[in-house]
Amino acid sequence: MANRREEERERLREAREAQEKTHTSSERNRLILGYGAAAVIGLIVVAGVVALILNSGGDDSGASHINLQSGSSNAIQPDERTGTTVAAAKTTDLEQAAKAAGCELRRGLPDEGKTHIPPGSEAPEYKTNPPTSGNHVDPPYQQADGAYSEMPLPIDMVHSLEHGRMEIQYSPDLSEDEQLELKGLYETMYGGTLLFPNDEMPYAVAATTWTNLLGCKTYEGQKTLDAISAFGKATWGKFGGEPAQAFGLTDAPTPRNPS
Repeated sequence: MANRREEERERLREAREAQEKTHTSSERNRLILGYGAAAVIGLIVVAGVVALILNSGGDDSGASHINLQSGSSNAIQPDERTGTTVAAAKTTDLEQAAKAAGCELRRGLPDEGKTHIPPGSEAPEYKTNPPTSGNHVDPPYQQADGAYSEMPLPIDMVHSLEHGRMEIQYSPDLSEDEQLELKGLYETMYGGTLLFPNDEMPYAVAATTWTNLLGCKTYEGQKTLDAISAFGKATWGKFGGEPAQAFGLTDAPTPRNPS
């Protein structure tokens, strides 16, 4: 009888030890899986942070003044050059300034549409070059306010115009000194403005707002800067049907008051 009890205790002990081993193995496997999942999540978080930093394009820092509250950089490289200090405008009347600079002024152009289209879509056949209105990219892929060293996609930059933005565009054939003068003007009005090269337009310099175009066949220094400044005062933040506030501005900016 005693031997039977001893055998039963031994059997129970062995069963308990086997259960404990199984339990310990399961716990160890769960811990390994937990640590692995945590590591994967950590890598995803780090990758997200890195991607956000790389996409920021300066995020309102540096000389590019790219403001991601107003849209996306869309991986377009910022222009971090420091512009040349420019003098105050000598001619402030838009008609007179455009004529003095030899620029074509077209105001009140037809509104070509405001339908949103997916990122990467083929651009519509805009009726002006550079475009001044028309169907454009879905939010939030509108091109963010800022200075860029490359030309954004047309569907991205047209959406920015709809929200009262002004876009200053120049031929990359302009000399470095001339480009830096334009950058200097931009730095006096960067709130709600985009600056970038455009090798597809028939002008040396152009400024656009929604349904308005200032096109200059040649760059005439201060005269051209005056014309762009006057164009901004006359049309900046006033067209497009959607308020400038939609892109993070409390009201439409004015030249020499970019905040």
